[in-house]
Amino acid sequence: MTADNIILYQWILVIASSVAMIWVSPFVTSDKDFFQGSKKEETPGFLVLTSSLVISWLFAKSIANAANLGLNFGIVGGFAYSAYYLSFVVCGIIVYRMRKIGGIPSIPAFLEIKFGRKALLLFSVLIGIRLMNEVWSNTMVIGTYFGDTGSFPYYLAITVFTLLTMAYTLKGGLRSSLITDLIQMVLFVLLLTAILGLIFPSQEMTVRSVTASGSWTWEGGLNLLLAALLQVFSYPFHDPVMTDRGFVTDTGTTQRSFLAAGFIGIMCIVLFSLVGVYGKLIGLEGEASVVVARQFGPVMMLLMNFIMITSAASTLDSALNSFSKLWVIDLGIPQLKNIKSGRLAIVGLTLIGTIPIFLGAEILSATTVSGTMVLGLAPVFLFWKDRSRSTSFFLAVGAGLLMGIMYAFEVPLPNFTEGKYNQLLSYNVFGFILVFVSYFAGKIFDKHVE
Repeated sequence: MTADNIILYQWILVIASSVAMIWVSPFVTSDKDFFQGSKKEETPGFLVLTSSLVISWLFAKSIANAANLGLNFGIVGGFAYSAYYLSFVVCGIIVYRMRKIGGIPSIPAFLEIKFGRKALLLFSVLIGIRLMNEVWSNTMVIGTYFGDTGSFPYYLAITVFTLLTMAYTLKGGLRSSLITDLIQMVLFVLLLTAILGLIFPSQEMTVRSVTASGSWTWEGGLNLLLAALLQVFSYPFHDPVMTDRGFVTDTGTTQRSFLAAGFIGIMCIVLFSLVGVYGKLIGLEGEASVVVARQFGPVMMLLMNFIMITSAASTLDSALNSFSKLWVIDLGIPQLKNIKSGRLAIVGLTLIGTIPIFLGAEILSATTVSGTMVLGLAPVFLFWKDRSRSTSFFLAVGAGLLMGIMYAFEVPLPNFTEGKYNQLLSYNVFGFILVFVSYFAGKIFDKHVE
């Protein structure tokens, strides 16, 4: 099979899978169905919600990162990255308590009621930036399978994929996303099974070689693991793709779905990191998913491409829906709280989120810089029941933003450990302490002002 034939088959996969999603997506006319994912007012069940949670977080860049960490650090890299998926457990428990004990209808409503409109606006800016990043960081991954970065095939693939995904999202909003997520989750499992089925007959892939492929040292990936464990107390709350799904069905189903999603997500990331582990064992270098796929030939390349398409589409439609709800429901004025405005918001984010690609932007690291920037959300949600005011919110969130900006500009901090990601760990340790100190300093300040 020639390279041109592979590209042709990839185009068939993109178009056929997208058309199928458009076909199965319902055209909804109810606001509740569009923004909350219900079916004729009936809320989503456990299987649908769990599948949607997992696949919307197995985005293309995420599984590519898992494979690369497997290539660089062995199985330890896979486990380190999978720690981010404990976010489901943290978020699920806190959202359950917020709803059960506090009767809170949504994260934005909680922030506005407790900390005021300005706090909600700052929070909305943070998650708006994340959602925009989700659009272009995932579609850029797809583009690289069709041509070199900046080439016409690269841009064409991104444009076609994005428009087709937007089309089925426009039809049914969050309802479409939940339905297609279930299908995409099944596809992901089948594709992952097929990929591992090609790798594991290799003589290099034994239980002993896999377990010995990495070292549980700071240099071997523990820096990233500990940083992830610190970030899971704040990271999920700046992702409306996750938190929005915490309010669409009853509390019992929600809690069970979030806990199950955490376990399944960890398993999927660790298993996909084995792609990189295989590459490490046979001495490959480069982008793990690409170089390993080339090692096995056209069938593996098509499987890898299809799993990336599946993952990117599920994340993209979820990001578009979350932005639609944010703009229309959480921030919108009463006269604009309707499906028409929601669909216009989807089109708007598609355009805004795609523009950076044509300006030559690099893919941002969604789980390092932004994860550090939102550390300030940890005390806000861990202590959601206390009587803190807006001062605590702005001091904590501001401290996190400061640490994230410093990390992005590579301002050095003292290191606790050696190896890659030691600065990430230092920033998260110092940042974690700083945001909690800032939060309680705000409480002390408000108390004296009274």
